[in-house]
Amino acid sequence: MVATALPEFNMDNAETGCCPRFDPSGWDGAEIVFRERPFVRSTTVNFLHIPLNMDRMIKKTHKEILDAGASSDDEYLMLSTDPSPWRGEHYFAVTKDVPNAENVRLSGSFLTKVFEGPYRDAGKWVKEMEQYVGSSGKQLKKLYFFYTTCPKCAKHFGKNYVVAFAEV
Repeated sequence: MVATALPEFNMDNAETGCCPRFDPSGWDGAEIVFRERPFVRSTTVNFLHIPLNMDRMIKKTHKEILDAGASSDDEYLMLSTDPSPWRGEHYFAVTKDVPNAENVRLSGSFLTKVFEGPYRDAGKWVKEMEQYVGSSGKQLKKLYFFYTTCPKCAKHFGKNYVVAFAEV
């Protein structure tokens, strides 16, 4: 089923005071279409694909989004990709442009698959997504990951869900 809206993400379910508890239903095996969807793009410095300034980047970008009144009460999405082992790109879904930020629009069809496990499994997830996209008869253009919780909250919840978004 093709959707133009994201599956529900209950932002009020944040018992940790940080990340809401993630419900993977609706995210696995979906095809989501973005048509000029607004995002704010930020970057991290990486060392062999490990972001070194992720916490600081998220806090700064999230504050800019909140100050601009550009966050949604109904959904949260930050798509991450590593164009090189030394740099990460992170796309925060917003409701409108954010002053003094790099505002971008994403368009395309994305196949999604939910994974659960430690971040170090990302290499395996990439291979699984390549196979998944290939088995659908489509071609992978770009792969993003939606890390649904921070490491602290993943430890609290006992689950570390990550949603792969394969642009096809």
